[in-house]
Amino acid sequence: MERTKKPASLSSQMKRKVATPSKKKEEYDGDFGTVISTGSTLLDLAISGGRVRGGGLPGGIFVEVFGPSSSGKTVLLSEIAGNVQRQGGEIMFHDPEARLNTQFALMFGLEIAEKDHLKPDTVTEVFTSVRKWQPEKKNVIHGIFTDSLAALSTGMEMENDDGDPFGGRRAKEFSEGLRKTCRLIADKNYLMVCSNQVRDVIGATQYQAKTKSPGGRALEFYPSLRLQFSGVRKIKLKKTIAGKEQSRIIGVEVNIDVFKSSIWKPFRSAPVTIIFDYGIDCVLDNLKFIKENTTNTVYTLNGRHLSNDINKAITIIEDDNLENELKEATINLWEEVEGKFKTNRKPKIR
Repeated sequence: MERTKKPASLSSQMKRKVATPSKKKEEYDGDFGTVISTGSTLLDLAISGGRVRGGGLPGGIFVEVFGPSSSGKTVLLSEIAGNVQRQGGEIMFHDPEARLNTQFALMFGLEIAEKDHLKPDTVTEVFTSVRKWQPEKKNVIHGIFTDSLAALSTGMEMENDDGDPFGGRRAKEFSEGLRKTCRLIADKNYLMVCSNQVRDVIGATQYQAKTKSPGGRALEFYPSLRLQFSGVRKIKLKKTIAGKEQSRIIGVEVNIDVFKSSIWKPFRSAPVTIIFDYGIDCVLDNLKFIKENTTNTVYTLNGRHLSNDINKAITIIEDDNLENELKEATINLWEEVEGKFKTNRKPKIR
């Protein structure tokens, strides 16, 4: 089914009031006065659904998104960047692989000024540009994006034929850059989101991780949130054309795990569907979530019968402008499910 990407309305991206947290606010990272959506209701909830209704990304944090190639990391960064702009924020996009073209960006309602679309070669260039950046608007979340960290080199590597064979210099530069920059991100309430690849660890024993994201231990320590892409499955569409069956890969289904979090609880996860010429298919994922977590045998919304077929149900939702109603129903059901796992214990005696 062909679908046209429609930018989210400002009403659907409005500020949300913070729910009373189960821990003291100062124990968490991030400013939840305003949140930015990832483009996926289920991922927003997995990230911070227990801190603010509907969840999302707060300002003042550094986020690492890592996973295998062609799993949708660039799409997620672009969705978040588009939502930053729709809420009035400015963005800076580091594109060391020069993969973000204008047509792709516009699919997410993303407009990047030439001065803010940078193609750095080194780790130092990225963090220096962040510290020099001076957005004009106040009292909004501004977004900084890098796609991807794995493509960045060091000055030593660029200048010497032998490069940095043991990767020590790059790890040191990431550590130095993050140590200086993360304080600024928090102080200025920026949202910095960077993608990273997963590399095999040669010679890993049975007690060691078989894969890791490049950049040294700093990229494990400094992020307030780490999102891991896994279980990538291709979506194949079949059509009969001129009497002959044709098929194409039109997207991927991926599981995104909250691998680390200091903004809410870790180890939540969300299924996310990404269509190549559309982006994150939040409507499809929300319909599946409601159906899989109720006794319904068909796709329904607040008691209304939609269809037995997911594509027909999507068409009804979009034709009748029911996206926000579906989103609210998804949040309500998620909160009901999450509530069943709440620990109801007497507070410890101090």
